[in-house]
Order: sequence, then structure tokens, then C-alpha cells
Amino acid sequence: MKRKNIGSSFDGWLREEGICEEVTATAIKRVLARQVEAAMKERSFSKAEMARRMHTSRAALDRPLDPEYDAVTLSTLRKAAAAGRELRRELR
Repeated sequence: MKRKNIGSSFDGWLREEGICEEVTATAIKRVLARQVEAAMKERSFSKAEMARRMHTSRAALDRPLDPEYDAVTLSTLRKAAAAGRELRRELR
């Protein structure tokens, strides 16, 4: 019988389950989607206006706004940030 480590961290549990990277990537994507949405709301931008400022289509804008879509490119994030936010890239 495998003994559970009571009091271990949530991150430790995710690593033990082998899902830490996947869960972290999903969480980051959801945060980015909310941040793009918040930037639009702060500036009262419609999807059409945000897409115009990003020099893209509304359909392309839907991808970074979709928390489940995980293939957003750095180029798309850079364009979204140019509409009023700062994009910081960091690896730790």
C-alpha cells in the first residue's frame, strides 16, 4: 500500500501524478486569455476594434481569448500586448 505524504504541496502532488507541466501550461493560458479580455474591457474595445489594432481578423483574436486553445504564438501575444499591455517573456 502506497503511503500518502500528508501535508505535501499541491505542486509536489502534481509532479507525483506526472501532470505538473500540463496543468501549469493550462493555467498560464487561462491567465493570458483573461488578461487580453481585461485589456479589451479596460479600453472598451470590441472584438472588431481589438482585431483591427492587432492587424488580424476577429477569428484570429478568438484563439488567444479561448482558454482551451493552447497554441497561441508569441507573435499573437505581442500584437495583443501592443494594444495596451506589456508582454514579458521569462523562463525560470
